[in-house]
Amino acid sequence: MSNWAPTKYKTKNWSSYNGSLKRRGSLSIWFDPEMVWTPSPSGKRGRQQQFSDAAIQTCLTLKVLFGMPLRQTTGFVQSLLLLVGLDWTVPDLSTLCCRQRTLNVDLSYRGSKGPLDLLIDSTGIKAEGEGEWNARKHGGSKRRIWRKIHIGVDEETLEVRAVEVTGSNIGDAPMLPELLNQIPPDQDIGSVKADGAYDTRKCHEAIAARGAHALAIVLEPMAHKARSRHARMPSPGNRRVTERLPVTMRSMRNDIWAAPCGDVGADTTAEVVSKRNLSGSCRA
Repeated sequence: MSNWAPTKYKTKNWSSYNGSLKRRGSLSIWFDPEMVWTPSPSGKRGRQQQFSDAAIQTCLTLKVLFGMPLRQTTGFVQSLLLLVGLDWTVPDLSTLCCRQRTLNVDLSYRGSKGPLDLLIDSTGIKAEGEGEWNARKHGGSKRRIWRKIHIGVDEETLEVRAVEVTGSNIGDAPMLPELLNQIPPDQDIGSVKADGAYDTRKCHEAIAARGAHALAIVLEPMAHKARSRHARMPSPGNRRVTERLPVTMRSMRNDIWAAPCGDVGADTTAEVVSKRNLSGSCRA
C-alpha cells in the first residue's frame, strides 16, 4: 500500500495570480466631504468643541489600524487630508488624548434581515501585570488589573452591535440593560440569548420592555457537562410570566438536573414548567 501524498496544484493563470498578489498590498482611504468634521454650536456655556466625534473616531481608527502613537497619527491624517484636497484642521495630541476617554464610538453594521437576534456575553482581559507563566516561574508581581468586556453580537451577521468595558468588580446582569440601550429604538429585537448569569428580574424586565423574548442556556452539573442541552425559556411578553420567570428558572434547573440525561421519556423544559404551574394551581 502506497503512502499518502498531499495533492499538488500547478498554477497556470500566472497573470491573474500575479495581479491578485499585487492587489493585496493596495490601500485606499476615502474621506466623505459631507462628513461633519467641525460640529455646530451646542448652545451651552463654555468653549465649544472644535472637532466632532466622527473626526476623533476617524483619527483613532487610523491609529489603531496602523499601530501608531498619537503624534504620528496627527501627521498621518494631515498628509491624507492634503492628498485628497480637504482643508480641514487636524486634532492635536492633547485633543485626541482627552477626547478618547469619553468618546461615544459609533459601531457601523450591515444589519440582519428581520428582527435582531442578540447574543450577549462577557469576557475578561488583563490590562496590566506579568504573565501567568512568568509569575509562577520567576515570582513576578501578583498584582493584576483585569477589565471586563460586555458584548452583544448579531446572531445572523456576527457583527458587534453593543459593547461596554467595565472593571472586574461589575457583574454581567447589571450591564444587560446598558447593552440593550445601545440598540436603536427603531430596531426590532426578536430574541436575547445569554447564559444563567443574566437570569435576574431586571434583565427580564429590560428584555420585555424591548418586546423581545429571552432564551437562556441552562447548564447541567459538571458530571453531565458532556451531554448538556439548551433549554428554551417561555416568552416574557406576558407580564405574569415575566414576574414569575426567575423563580421558575431556579425550580426548572432542579428538575432538569434531577432527570436522568439521555432518557427518551425525560421531560423537556416546557413540560417541566407546565407541570409546575399545574401543580401550583391544583394546590391552590
